[in-house]
Amino acid sequence: MTVRNEAAFLLEWLAHHRAAGITDFVVCSNDCSDGTDAMLNHLESLGWLAHIRNDGPYGKRGIQFTALHLADKHPSVRNTDWLLPLDIDEFVNVKCGDHTLPALIAALPEATAITLTWRLFGNAGVQEFTDTPITRQFARCAPEVIYWPWRAAMFKTLYRNDQTYGKLGVHRPKAPDADRVGGARWFDGEGRELGTSFKRNRIFSNYGQPNHALVQLNHYPLGAMQSFVLKADRGRAVHADDPLALDYWVERNLNTEEDTSIHALRPASTAALNDLMADPILADLHHAAVAWRKARFEALMLQDRFRALYSRLLMTQPSQPVSRIAAAELVHFALQDRQNSNN
Repeated sequence: MTVRNEAAFLLEWLAHHRAAGITDFVVCSNDCSDGTDAMLNHLESLGWLAHIRNDGPYGKRGIQFTALHLADKHPSVRNTDWLLPLDIDEFVNVKCGDHTLPALIAALPEATAITLTWRLFGNAGVQEFTDTPITRQFARCAPEVIYWPWRAAMFKTLYRNDQTYGKLGVHRPKAPDADRVGGARWFDGEGRELGTSFKRNRIFSNYGQPNHALVQLNHYPLGAMQSFVLKADRGRAVHADDPLALDYWVERNLNTEEDTSIHALRPASTAALNDLMADPILADLHHAAVAWRKARFEALMLQDRFRALYSRLLMTQPSQPVSRIAAAELVHFALQDRQNSNN
C-alpha cells in the first residue's frame, strides 16, 4: 500500500486487515505532513509492518508505480505466499468461512488468482470529518448488480506468489512469465473461473452481474465531504495530473443500498484496533493526525478553489445508478469511439 497524509485512517485499516488474515504489510509513504511517516516508523519498530519511504524521483509513471517498484524488491513481498496490493480506502470483505482471506483461498483451492471486485460506498450525506471508523460510518453503497460506470466493477487481485507474474500492479499483477501464465487459474469473487483475457490484461469484472458472493472489496473513495476536499488537495497517486473534482464524486457517490456485511469482522478488528490505540505513541500520533485534518480543512476553505469544490459537494444530490438500457447505449458509443480512434 502507498499512503500520504492518512494517519487518521491507518490504524483502523491495519486492524481490519490483520483480522482479515493478512500477516505481513509493506507500506510506502511520501511527502507526509500529518505524521503518517512517523506512525509507520513506530509501527515498524513494533513489528507490525515494513515501511518504505517513497521520496522519488517518480518519473513518468507516478508515485504509486514507483512505490510498487520499490515494494517488488522487499523481502516481505518476495518471500510471501500470496500478494494483494491495496489502497487505504479499500477494505477486504470476505463472505465465506470465518471471513478471512485464508478461508477465501480454501473455498477456491484451484485458484492461483482471485479478483476482489469493488463495491462502491457513497458519501451518504456526511459533511463533517469525525474520528469514526470508516467501516462503521459508511454503509450506503452501489447496487449488487451495476451496469455503469465500468469503474464500479474494477477489481484488485489476490494472487499466488508462484513466479507466474514478476511485478506488482495497481489492479492486477504485471510481467507475466510466458511459460507459466497459461497455467494460471483465475477465479472471481462469485467463485466462477475466468477466461484467458484475465490472465494478462483485464482490470474490471463483467458488469451487469453479481460479483461478490464469496468476497468483495469495500471501496470508500469519498468519505465525508470535508475529507474529500483534503483528498483533492493531496492529489492522486495514479494519474497525478488529473485533479479530483465533481466528476470523480458523481461517478462514485452511489447510496441506493445498505451493506453491513463487513461487520462480521468487527469484534476481531475492534480488538486489534484497541491494542494499537493502547500504545501511547500510536494514540498520540493518531489524535494529532485527526487534529491536523481538521486544521487543514479550515486552511483550505480560505482558498477559492477548495471552497468552490466544497460548496458543490454540499449542493450535489446522491448519484442514481444508470439503467441497463442507458448503460448499453453508453457502451455502444464508447466502443464506437474506440474504433474511430484506432482507424
